[in-house]
Amino acid sequence: MTVLIKNAHIVGASENYMGDIFIEGEQITAIGKSLNVQADQIINATGLIAFPGAIDPHVHLEMPFMGTFSSDNYETGTRAALHGGTTTVIDFILQKQGHSLNEAFNEWSSRATGNTLGDYSFHMAVTDFNENTRKEIAELIEKKGITSFKMFMAYKGALMIDDKQMVGLMQEVKQHGGMVTVHATNGDMIDFLVDQFKQQGKTAPLYHYLSQPEVTEAEASERFAAISGYTGCPGYIVHMTCEGALNAVRNNNRDNQKVFAETCIQYLLLDASLYEKDFEGAKWVMSPPLREKKDQEALWAGINQGLIQVVATDHCPFTWEQKQLGKNDFSKIPNGHPAIEHRVELLYSEGVRKGKITLNKFVEVLSTNPAKIFGMFPKKGCLAPGADADIVLFDPQHEHTISATSHHMQTDYSGYEGWKLTGKCKTVLLRGKVVIENGKCLVEKGYGQYIKRNTVSQII
Repeated sequence: MTVLIKNAHIVGASENYMGDIFIEGEQITAIGKSLNVQADQIINATGLIAFPGAIDPHVHLEMPFMGTFSSDNYETGTRAALHGGTTTVIDFILQKQGHSLNEAFNEWSSRATGNTLGDYSFHMAVTDFNENTRKEIAELIEKKGITSFKMFMAYKGALMIDDKQMVGLMQEVKQHGGMVTVHATNGDMIDFLVDQFKQQGKTAPLYHYLSQPEVTEAEASERFAAISGYTGCPGYIVHMTCEGALNAVRNNNRDNQKVFAETCIQYLLLDASLYEKDFEGAKWVMSPPLREKKDQEALWAGINQGLIQVVATDHCPFTWEQKQLGKNDFSKIPNGHPAIEHRVELLYSEGVRKGKITLNKFVEVLSTNPAKIFGMFPKKGCLAPGADADIVLFDPQHEHTISATSHHMQTDYSGYEGWKLTGKCKTVLLRGKVVIENGKCLVEKGYGQYIKRNTVSQII
């Protein structure tokens, strides 16, 4: 099957020009002006922007959490991602304490295999680092293509590891060319504040926010960056929310440390005033919580300064019924909110159109940087001969409104209900096949492929 995309406004992390894209099978084979080729399918992209399929390196699909599961499974979550221009996701495997990493890999793989519509890969969250799990690191990197390992500095008794385990994990991962990612918040301090508020009878969603002040994230980010620098293991801070954490990365970069940073679309656009909506604020209960306006300004600046390389989602949706588990206790509200479908369109409408970032930076933080950092470039993350034909054809003038009544995520509310956006993913191709066309999904579950990723030593 061959496809010719004609008259597109082609944009990459550094490219911006008009041209045609020729696809043979699953790959791009030629790009140029007025290509003189025959094709089985011709797509007229006049007036549309063509950019590489977005990559969301931070999602939680069908994830067990606080006695329930996130409401999007691998089928519904990756379908919603495709509707929003995201062609590849990286999900998090969570090791159970007392069990092996390979057990966790098999459990998550059994849920994902044959059920995804888009391409996917995994990070491995290590919650119990010991001599047995140490021996599994090399196999996961070399045979399964899992080259990034997550650490939690919070959620004691379930996910959290201590600094001793962090150092050991970093040393082992570095030895085999991998990377560590981190949920960087001070879990002990947060637990103390949670208990204190509950003893005072303060149980509303607002106290979820107040129990995780900026200092808890800034301190943990500083500590993680320092340990990463000591071990020499490349590090990546997920879902950065605040100016204090950004400054921790800024300070450690002065020592030439390899610490990347990711923020999420919600932290750029939403703020903590939403927690004042009584229990409705539970819709935005996530960890870390939404922050202040000044933090939004810092994060946008960090993107433009190159200190924040990726804008992800931390997509971890729950239904409103599931959120009711914390009706009388904010600490029992399932943490997370739906975002996988709207990240691309929100960042364009609120970022590019409002002059906060350039169109090239938009592609860089949504696609190219995630591909490079997580070992998928140049197969993913760019429009070039030899790359997978993961392509979004985007209408920059299309006006639409976000609503739970029309989104494809498996939850009954939206954190952006009623937001009016300009810019819409019109056509999406994944490995040369049109998978989304004018709001319709044209592919069934099972089309998505598992992506084995390269080691960090091959990309930085």
